[in-house]
Amino acid sequence: MSNVPVAVVTGSNKGIGFAIVRALCKQFPGDVYLTARDPGRGQEAVAKLQEEGLRPLFHQLDIDDLQSIRALRDFLKEKYGGLNVLVNNAGIAFKVHDTTPFAVQAEVTLRTNFFGTRNVCTELLPLVKPYGRVVNVSSMVSSSALGGCSQELQQKFRSNTITEDELVELMTKFVEDTKKSVHEKEGWPNTAYGVSKIGVTVLSRIQARMLNEKRKGDHILLNACCPGWVRTDMAGPKATKSPDEGAETPVYLALLPLDADGPHGQFLSNKTVRTCMSLLFLL
Repeated sequence: MSNVPVAVVTGSNKGIGFAIVRALCKQFPGDVYLTARDPGRGQEAVAKLQEEGLRPLFHQLDIDDLQSIRALRDFLKEKYGGLNVLVNNAGIAFKVHDTTPFAVQAEVTLRTNFFGTRNVCTELLPLVKPYGRVVNVSSMVSSSALGGCSQELQQKFRSNTITEDELVELMTKFVEDTKKSVHEKEGWPNTAYGVSKIGVTVLSRIQARMLNEKRKGDHILLNACCPGWVRTDMAGPKATKSPDEGAETPVYLALLPLDADGPHGQFLSNKTVRTCMSLLFLL
């Protein structure tokens, strides 16, 4: 079993995830795993970084596939005895003018962005070693989407006692409500991506609370962040940030010094805790 520290970035064969891997290869003192659903695309991405003189490693990971997640879990457990840094970056978004029925968009988007991310956390968080760092890439869209929810839904999401099971129920209800075409009547905003990122942001708060309760002495720091509006396949060419600029906040959180006691359970953008999200982060 290797004593080398290890970092894993989900959804990292292109865009922000690729830029995060690039930065970690330069700054993280250990093995950095680029992951992708498609091994061919993943290996191509690794080869690009090798041309830059970097040494990323590759492991297949499809966060929509529980078997794939568990294969990565078992690999990390066997080779490294756990992991030190986890960046949950994988995510999808439909284009604004996409004509796919909204109910389909909701189901597909939530499956990856919320349920897939949650499954990765369920399997990999127990492997995170003391002084580990966990970064859930969310979005400021979660804030505007929350503002578009009914007062009743806002209160549920902002509750400082909300459980993971209750959050899963709410995310599932959104998908079911879209299928019945009653989501707006039921108090939901008209954005599947926004609701999925509410889920990621609130899940991060719940996970940080659980770490406080169950692993307080392990000094693990877990945060959510918004990379900003980044020029990727998802956001398009008009966005204001390059992928490397978008990677700055996730990388900052992934590399928080070992003696740091925070931030923890916070939402950051531009390496700054955002008080506008503080009501979602009542630890």
